[in-house]
Amino acid sequence: MTKPHLYIVTGAMAAGKSTVAQALAERLPKSVHLRGDIFRRMIVNGAAVMGPELSADAITQLDLRQALACDAARHYVEAGFSVVYQDILIGHALQDVANRLAPFSPRIVVLNPRPDILAQRDEARSKTGYSESFPPVILADALERETPRIGLWIDTSAMAVTEVVDRILAGPHPAAW
Repeated sequence: MTKPHLYIVTGAMAAGKSTVAQALAERLPKSVHLRGDIFRRMIVNGAAVMGPELSADAITQLDLRQALACDAARHYVEAGFSVVYQDILIGHALQDVANRLAPFSPRIVVLNPRPDILAQRDEARSKTGYSESFPPVILADALERETPRIGLWIDTSAMAVTEVVDRILAGPHPAAW
């Protein structure tokens, strides 16, 4: 039996996290695609608004969502599953999650397409997240300026999903993995 791996896939909205995480999980034996956003969507009443400016309540809910996702990832890995945990982890959130999951040596992947590509991808999907008051450049800039340079950063602007997954699986992996 092969040892399970833990991958953390992050990036801005419309970076391709869900698509890449699903394709990666499909290439791994005994695997789980853990979508961090599922924990936000479980809230029936009282969900805080997520956007460029976060209220104290939104920050608390993001911390809760990440803690729950890390707990779920830990349990799946301990049960022998490889886990691909996908969420928007920008700024200190990426380091916090990496620290929480450090005993499992997570392989961190940051999808970092250009802002114009984020806008194109967002327009093409059924669930749009950006708006005039919240353009893609806000998250793209935050990712660039505030997020620690850990793991594998990939500009996926001109890459197909299979190319991205191949790159993730190819190694050699950065020392931070």
